[in-house]
Amino acid sequence: MNKLFFSVISILAFTSCASEYKIEGSSSVSRLDGKMLFVKVPMGESMVNIDSSEVIHGMFKMEGVADSSIFASLYMDDESIMPFVIEKGHISISIDNARILVSGTPLNDKLYSFIAKKNSIDDMAYELSRLESRMIMDGRDPEDISRELSIRQEKLVHDMDKLTKEFIQSNYNNILGPAVFIMICNNYQYPVITPYVEEILKDAPDSFKNVPYVKEYISAANMNMEKLRNER
Repeated sequence: MNKLFFSVISILAFTSCASEYKIEGSSSVSRLDGKMLFVKVPMGESMVNIDSSEVIHGMFKMEGVADSSIFASLYMDDESIMPFVIEKGHISISIDNARILVSGTPLNDKLYSFIAKKNSIDDMAYELSRLESRMIMDGRDPEDISRELSIRQEKLVHDMDKLTKEFIQSNYNNILGPAVFIMICNNYQYPVITPYVEEILKDAPDSFKNVPYVKEYISAANMNMEKLRNER
């Protein structure tokens, strides 16, 4: 299944006129057949169902009206299968054992282009782990292994940070920038302003910083940073 699952704790939406959306999906994953799939959006600390469909012969459909673009997740029972954006237009979802793809609308096309690039870097990181095992089995010197692989690992970390930062920056003014920013920040033990977060926020417009949960994160992080400074 897809390697990237977003954890977003609020409805991140940008106001627009009410518009119709239509979701058409196909799946070659046998365990999904006959199952109910649910579209859920975050509401406070809970995920709330807003639509559902049964998978029949590998096909499912949903449609409705949304007052805004909403960052959502497709669920089977309590399992999050994939993130996507509910927005005006025809949203196509394809699920198989190798990948998940959402396409057909502007924000979903952007999101899944980013996910594909991220997964490519994740795959390279996984291959590094396998390479280390092979090098050990071949009797290579542990220090040589560490030196060689650490250089490659540092490059992958740099590439991932660059990819994510540039994606957020290019989507400051739509739903994707805040959503991915929150995803990154949720990886920290508690809200904090790291040099990486500071770099993202440095040129961010007020429209980005004033998204409710971005604003809340920044406020909590600044308070924590002040406490850390006072403890030194």
